Amino acid sequence: MNEQSSLPFSPRIGLALGSGSARGWAHIGVLQALAELGIRPAVVAGSSIGALVGAAYACGRLDLLAQGVEHLGWREMLNYVDPSLLGGGLIQGEKLSEFVRTHMPETTIEALPVKFGAVATELDSGVEVWFQHGSLLEAVRASISLPGLFVPVEREGRWLVDGGLTNPVPVSLCRALGAEQVIAVDLNSDLVGRHARRRNGGLDDEAGTDEGDLWQRVASQLKQTLQAPKEMLLSQLFGEGRVPGIFDVMASSINIAQDQITRSRLAADPPQVLVSPQLATLGLMAFDQAAVAIVEGRAAVMRQREALLQLDGVGAANV
Repeated sequence: MNEQSSLPFSPRIGLALGSGSARGWAHIGVLQALAELGIRPAVVAGSSIGALVGAAYACGRLDLLAQGVEHLGWREMLNYVDPSLLGGGLIQGEKLSEFVRTHMPETTIEALPVKFGAVATELDSGVEVWFQHGSLLEAVRASISLPGLFVPVEREGRWLVDGGLTNPVPVSLCRALGAEQVIAVDLNSDLVGRHARRRNGGLDDEAGTDEGDLWQRVASQLKQTLQAPKEMLLSQLFGEGRVPGIFDVMASSINIAQDQITRSRLAADPPQVLVSPQLATLGLMAFDQAAVAIVEGRAAVMRQREALLQLDGVGAANV
């Protein structure tokens, strides 16, 4: 049993882990830092990458996930790319499911030692779907199904995609699961500024383009990837040099929309504490940069240390 699992749960406190692609590895650092402050949420709700990290925490496998992603390089990422020619997404997602299985057990949400929920979105209606029972792996796989990238998940006759489309930082689900106080983690708080600084020549120096050129580039990449070997495919998807890959184009567009949804929903249902990792320099698909994200996740918690220690149920001994 590791140090984190030996800590008592904080029964009144819930944690809402937001969407944000590769930035989501910051959630690992957030949970590690919270544990060091004596805060171990008994309720966790996650959307997209937040569902993946939240599930690992809920089943006691956070340390295993941290070890796995900190050593995840481009070569290793090749093993999780299974191109799909059947429609619905560029990647079938079966190998991604294998990655999830290696970091958490085949279990049900009801069997977890903490209350857990994941958010997905019904593709046809746009309705927000909450996973509160049933297969943990199925819930995670549905929640991380980025539209256009991963083939949607079918469940009970409905096609489900990424939860970040409807509830990027699921404070509402956290409260529905019984949390009286919610710590929310927003991974996209600096997203708009990131794009503004890029236009002014800062951060990633990606080539600018108008809308027509952008879609011509995407169409060209799609045509090339159908004939490319696996390694070339990964390069096209993730981008190389100044040219953004398909992943970056889709994820950036979706995350810009998610930022607006997040602002609106958090204004209507604010958490007790908002943790905002600053990861503007981290590409949305830079899954091989986990160490950077984890360090910033820890730093973001420490910036909110005083507010966190004032939550009910957090002992004075932690001050």
